[in-house]
Amino acid sequence: MIKIYTDYEVKKHSTFKIGARVKKAAFPETIGELIELINSNEYDLVLGNCSNVLFSSQDIDKNIIFTEKINKYNIDGHKVYVSCGTKGPIAASECAKRNLSGFEFLIGFPGSFGAMIYMNASAHNQSVSDCFICANVYDTENKKIININKEQMQFKYRNSIVQEKGYIVLDAEFLLKEGNEKTIKEIMQRNIEFRKNRQPSLTFPNAGSVFKNPDNDSAGRLLDLCNLKGETYGGAMIFQNHANFIINKNNASSSDVLNLMYIMYSKVKEKYRIELVPEIKYIGSEKTQEYKLWKKITENTEMMQK
Repeated sequence: MIKIYTDYEVKKHSTFKIGARVKKAAFPETIGELIELINSNEYDLVLGNCSNVLFSSQDIDKNIIFTEKINKYNIDGHKVYVSCGTKGPIAASECAKRNLSGFEFLIGFPGSFGAMIYMNASAHNQSVSDCFICANVYDTENKKIININKEQMQFKYRNSIVQEKGYIVLDAEFLLKEGNEKTIKEIMQRNIEFRKNRQPSLTFPNAGSVFKNPDNDSAGRLLDLCNLKGETYGGAMIFQNHANFIINKNNASSSDVLNLMYIMYSKVKEKYRIELVPEIKYIGSEKTQEYKLWKKITENTEMMQK
């Protein structure tokens, strides 16, 4: 029996610790159940661990599927098989125990594989695409499962064919390299220390990088040059150690975060004529004022992508 809840509060599913209620939330435990829910045409979105999601603080008129319970993985020699809801740090730790290298960068990622493949997650000169072999995705338009290899995935910076086509990642296969457990864990520890020194921990609720890096530049560098570290709006604050992070400092609302994002976007646009593209995904009702603010931040991006 698939667990389905109505009038469900989503705040606890967001690493931002922000969010009101959705009309319906479903938690499938198998890929079969996930496809059944998608085919019902009752749901608007499929989400993973929501580590780069900003839910609205106002009730959201959407039905959402969460894949967090579809979290099986298997390691066979150098090959690693993961379901869409498997969390990156869990797979990274298990692979390290087996002397497998390639997932070291995932140790600090709170996200799950479905989303990480969707956006080709990367850090510390490693990316999801490096070890990727193939993935089974669900084509919602034609209602069928498709197997996509690395070339067909068309991985780019924070992008893939999954994003372009609106496919749903079901599971994936990776090929890792032989390594040494001690060396692998040392690299993982360095990655953790880097994140501790440069990025906010989840004791300061946040959703990771706010904006993508523009071509040949860094969003954090541009925002820092605009003297935005420490800037606040309501309960939200730009992190003092890295200007491309917003933390929920004092019971921030989604409106607080969006207004701070708009300040960041506007300052960089005004000073450098560069329009930053959000890495965070906002989920809210389209009739609200804050949705209109979100459209101001993203409308030029959407026009460029058409």
